[in-house]
Amino acid sequence: MVPHASTVHIIGAGIFGVTAALELKRRGYAVALFDPGPLPHPLAASTDITKMIRMDYGTDAFYTELMEECFLGWDRWNQDWGEELYHQTGFLVLAAEPFRPGGFEHDSYQLLLQRGHTIELLDAAELRRRFPAWTAARYAQGYFNPRGGWTESGRVVARLLDEAIQAGVELHAGITCARLVEDDTRVQGFIARDGSIFTSDHLLITAGTWTPALLPHLAQVMWSVGQPVLHFRPPHPEVFRPPAFVPWVADIAHTGWYGFTALADGTLKIANHGPGQRMHPDDPREVTADHEAKCRSFMRESLPALAEAPIIGRRLCLYCDTWDGNFWIDRDPERDGLVVAAGGSGHGFKFAPLLGNIIADVIEERPNRFAHRFAWRAKGQLATEDARFSG
Repeated sequence: MVPHASTVHIIGAGIFGVTAALELKRRGYAVALFDPGPLPHPLAASTDITKMIRMDYGTDAFYTELMEECFLGWDRWNQDWGEELYHQTGFLVLAAEPFRPGGFEHDSYQLLLQRGHTIELLDAAELRRRFPAWTAARYAQGYFNPRGGWTESGRVVARLLDEAIQAGVELHAGITCARLVEDDTRVQGFIARDGSIFTSDHLLITAGTWTPALLPHLAQVMWSVGQPVLHFRPPHPEVFRPPAFVPWVADIAHTGWYGFTALADGTLKIANHGPGQRMHPDDPREVTADHEAKCRSFMRESLPALAEAPIIGRRLCLYCDTWDGNFWIDRDPERDGLVVAAGGSGHGFKFAPLLGNIIADVIEERPNRFAHRFAWRAKGQLATEDARFSG
């Protein structure tokens, strides 16, 4: 086990980095958090107006169980902070065809029932009655999971950064890592772009989509992928708020479409989880006119009252995708002193309440019942796409 006198430098102040910083500081480490800034970083995947909070993962009981634990953490944060940043509005899952074994919707529904959750099955008539903004005729079946919703992700990161500073974490905004400092035996720290050298006992890379660019030896197992996000201003935003309109996925495994309720200022976010485009994280980030046209077509068919809503924001959200869709949280087996916690793969934010604990246990080489899924591993068969969409 690592002595508590150890220093840990963390590169990247997104949700992986800040939760790790807080937990390591609680355990007695000297912790410094480095980020190019400003913070929260406007281009980080963590920094957005909303992220989906759901435990619907097909047949994957691992992520379902992990999220069951994380829901308790979201509840605790709401209570501790004295404000509701996780909004338990419920989560709507729609399918174009009747549920069948092997489908994301069917398998999620069945697993949740088996685990004792109260899930409300919907047919087209019930969808029309309860969620009238939807073109019910397009969706043969669906379900409503009351234990789900969304979080104000950018505000969550900002709140956790404030807590980290108050706890004594050193925060260095404006510092960009250029390369690691290492000898034949271990990683000793990093060199910033301005030439400054920072040494530590342990270097934790939580750089999100910048991780494979910073650590080229991981480029074959994780990469940066851009996914388009659009913000709309509905003419009547009250129609698109709970309980009549909640965060949703619409035949997600086949279409990729998912979205959120209208916020207090009327902004409504719709995004698509598809193949995306591989790119360097420093490349220009543009949402194409073709994607906008596809989104309009989807809305005309499924959400007609939104079809002509003006676009007030565009964002190309960059995932750090791993080859199998699982996170990457482990010590580098060939570089002593280096730990990587990245590879959110478009579904990492919702697990924020437990990420820091998992990362700290990995650094200390303590047993953790969830860490095995995120261990260092060779590239193999691709994971299915239906479980990995962010919000």
